[in-house]
Amino acid sequence: MAVFGNSKSKPEPASAIHSLLGKDVMFTGEIHTGARSFRVEGVVEGIIHSTGEVSIAPGGVVKGTIFAKNLVVTGRAEGTMKITDCLEIHGTGYVEGDVEVGSLVVDEGGTLQGVCVRKDQTLAHDTNGVAKGGSLPTVKHPELDPKKVDLKR
Repeated sequence: MAVFGNSKSKPEPASAIHSLLGKDVMFTGEIHTGARSFRVEGVVEGIIHSTGEVSIAPGGVVKGTIFAKNLVVTGRAEGTMKITDCLEIHGTGYVEGDVEVGSLVVDEGGTLQGVCVRKDQTLAHDTNGVAKGGSLPTVKHPELDPKKVDLKR
């Protein structure tokens, strides 16, 4: 006799780490991981390209550019990050630089220092000039057009 019900669905296992850069390893250059997960425990100076998950462990450091589907930081990331899905900064994580994300999660104690932009963020106005939740007057200010603003003054 079974104490627990015979459930056909099993919980999904935690994602496996497919590639690991160990604690005492320093890599300079460009890394391509495809859809495989990549964990950094050492130091990477350069570019990481991944269509999967990149994780930076406590003590791990990435200085450069990260292109990934998901990025989980419990260590340190400095530079430019373009994350198509989710950037997670855990309590010991530190991210500094220009970040573009699909979504962002920052745990208590985690730090994001720099500029963060949500990818594919749409304007709050529809084509008739009505904001979601009410209406606003449609006023055009060419000097405030985001396409024409020079942020590097």
